Amino acid sequence: MKELTSKQKEELLGVLKTRFEKNMNRHKNISWNKVQARLDLKKEKLRSLNAMEITGGEPDVVGQDNKTGEYIFFDCSAESPKERRSLCYDRAAWESRKEHKPKNTVIDVATEMGIDVLTEEQYKELQNFGIFDAKTSSWLHTPADVRKLGGGISGEFRFGRTFIYANGAESYFGSRGFRGLLRI
Repeated sequence: MKELTSKQKEELLGVLKTRFEKNMNRHKNISWNKVQARLDLKKEKLRSLNAMEITGGEPDVVGQDNKTGEYIFFDCSAESPKERRSLCYDRAAWESRKEHKPKNTVIDVATEMGIDVLTEEQYKELQNFGIFDAKTSSWLHTPADVRKLGGGISGEFRFGRTFIYANGAESYFGSRGFRGLLRI
């Protein structure tokens, strides 16, 4: 990822501030001024936030780590980020496909963006802030024991509840992307 211009930084911060102010239920007792101050100290994280934004993730603050003081951003788009769909889970899954390989993998894209993939617990936490993935699904960080057996997990919201599913990690779907998180 290349460095953001001053104009790009200003525009991104404006978008993040507006989203923050519109969704106060996601970050009660957190002030934008404190988040902004942290972002000013961690300017390198703006590239990752920008990558989350331009791929359709709509990142927003969902909490603060009491031990480290870091603010936690999740992808809060209503549906799985559009520009991060049709990916299999990881490089081993991609290599195992004999034909019709997807353009990339969840783990490779997340690494390139400088973000982590939401865990099952974090995905369930996200669902406390609204309805997410009512028409799509999102790959989730897959525990090593599941991945070792060839699987990958995903989540979606259907019929008024959150479901966690398993597929072969080599599978990919036009309606499945992944959601990330960034600590700042």
